[in-house]
Amino acid sequence: MKAQISIIMPVINEAAQLADKLQALQALRTRCELLLVDGGSSDASPAIAKPLVDLVLPSQRGRARQMNLGAEHAQAEVLLFLHADTRLPERAAELIMSAVAQGAAWGRFDVQFDSPQAIFKLIAYLMNARSRLTGIATGDQAIFITRQAFRAVGGFPQIALMEDIAISAALKKIGKPCCLKAEVVTAARRWQQHGILRTILLMWCLRLRYFFGAHPDELAARYYRRL
Repeated sequence: MKAQISIIMPVINEAAQLADKLQALQALRTRCELLLVDGGSSDASPAIAKPLVDLVLPSQRGRARQMNLGAEHAQAEVLLFLHADTRLPERAAELIMSAVAQGAAWGRFDVQFDSPQAIFKLIAYLMNARSRLTGIATGDQAIFITRQAFRAVGGFPQIALMEDIAISAALKKIGKPCCLKAEVVTAARRWQQHGILRTILLMWCLRLRYFFGAHPDELAARYYRRL
């Protein structure tokens, strides 16, 4: 039976948590294929993934480049781009296929964080509300796209940062996103490691600069320098 959804996961040096994350996806393999695209890990990520996915693809580093490579090798007509630190909700595949059957060319899930702190509930609420208002999805929300729509916009632009915002803007010209209320759970570790307020302010600053035309390479340099 041909897979209905190709789940594409870009990774680099995720060995510490990768086995658990991939084990959680095994039940979906009756209707989904799993593709892991490794961006040059120096740890055991590819070896850990090999028995737990349908295909491990070596790639140059860069999330957009990795996801585009995964899409090139995907067999299904629906592509789901999943970060390694994001966990899908129950019935994720059914929800996606139902949305597509009703005419959605693309969409995303609501998001919550794996932390009980109230600040993370607020951040998630604001992320979801902003996404509904603007029609822009973030990678943390597990973006799904039909193959036809993905080809129509030329895939993810080969930029160092903001590739999720850029492809959302392109996809909006095809149709509004399907904003599924079911929640993916994403890791709060980045925010906790680097400071919650500091990370919020940095991301706001980067998004604003991108909106006003700053080059993604410049933004990426600032992002990785600050973190």
